[in-house]
Amino acid sequence: MYLSRLKRYQPTLNFYVTLTEDLALQQAAAADREIKAGKYRGPLHGIPWGAKDLLATTGTEKGEKIRTTFGGEPFVNQAIDYNATVVERLTNAGAVLVAKLTLGALAQGDRWFGGQTKNPWNPQQGSSGSSAGPGSATAAGCVGFAIGTETRGSILSPSGVNGVVGLRPTYGRVSRYGAMALSNTMDKLGPMCRYVEDAVIVLNAIYGPDQHDPSVADAAFKWNPDLPLAGIKIAYVRSGFEPPAAPAAGAAPAGGAGAGGGGGRGGATPEQVQQQRDMYRSVLETYRKLGANLTPVDLPDMTLGNQIGFILEVEAAASFDDLTRSGEVDLLASGTSRSTWPNTFKVARFVPAVEYLRAMRARTLLMRQFDQFMSKFDVLLSAGSDATLGTTNLTGHPAMAVKCGIINNTPRILMLTGQLYDEATMARVALAYEQATEWKDKHPTLT
Repeated sequence: MYLSRLKRYQPTLNFYVTLTEDLALQQAAAADREIKAGKYRGPLHGIPWGAKDLLATTGTEKGEKIRTTFGGEPFVNQAIDYNATVVERLTNAGAVLVAKLTLGALAQGDRWFGGQTKNPWNPQQGSSGSSAGPGSATAAGCVGFAIGTETRGSILSPSGVNGVVGLRPTYGRVSRYGAMALSNTMDKLGPMCRYVEDAVIVLNAIYGPDQHDPSVADAAFKWNPDLPLAGIKIAYVRSGFEPPAAPAAGAAPAGGAGAGGGGGRGGATPEQVQQQRDMYRSVLETYRKLGANLTPVDLPDMTLGNQIGFILEVEAAASFDDLTRSGEVDLLASGTSRSTWPNTFKVARFVPAVEYLRAMRARTLLMRQFDQFMSKFDVLLSAGSDATLGTTNLTGHPAMAVKCGIINNTPRILMLTGQLYDEATMARVALAYEQATEWKDKHPTLT
């Protein structure tokens, strides 16, 4: 069924680079045999999934190679002879890889060498990025779940635009071994699913240290879906939930390096602005009815995060310096992807090492500042993707996106930020809202 849906909607949504049909049928047949023999590997056994095409995947038993293209023209024929840690762990959990899903070229935007990936809610628009394919295919019901990556918005932005649940784990929670390196100190891998508990199940299968990525901490993940909300300290960003709300409060991030927009929504009418205000007020009312104690807060001054945003660009330029020096990076500028990376990489070579190191010191201050802010509560609620998105990618805090409304056939999101390595409490708060509202079962109508 999933392979059929992928083929059926690919011409409209353009969400996969490679259909891994032979591998999927092999893995599915193996899953059938094992389950029949009583060897059940758990809730992911036999579930079809898609990998963002910057995750290394080996070939099939027949020796056929599966490309890993990074979405960019210079890597169209790249084949890697090992599996990324997350791919290996999902394979061990019995999940079935059905597709390598699109990403904006080198993890920017939703345009890749095969064109633009579209949004199933409105196929005239892009699906945002850079986890464009994972967002689109998951929302369209063409994979059971997908793995995306985020450096500065690339899970949460397409999750918001496509109306799926995105979970960006704490930096150092999931191994990046076998994943394209963009920013060594900011890259994170996480699940993109249709429901909160799906995201929890997938995270449980992929988290924890391996022998390859030294940034990964050996921190427990203890899921308790019955944890009473009354005992959780929940805050909300006052400016997003209390009038006058900003018209763009519910919009997904516009993009930029490592995030990539491509799913622009245009200006909102006064009626839509009012709908949005009512919607976010309703979020708070729902939580209060569930017994949650909510505290309004004002965000601290986080302009430091904007000032040191170039850290990502400098680290990305270092990751692809060979590509820049060889001149092959210009294939991105002239190709279908029309990426801005070539200019970014070239400019970043002129950033003095002193400035980069000073920015990293300032980042340490930002980490302490935000950690102190978050120390007073367990979970922070934001009306859409607010100023915390960029900051928390620099500080490493986990975040989650869930649907909280649909305005003009466009999903809107509630964003939750959690304590470092405490994705479980954050997901518990997200689950409570999801289960109490109708939005979890609202999906795009595909024709």
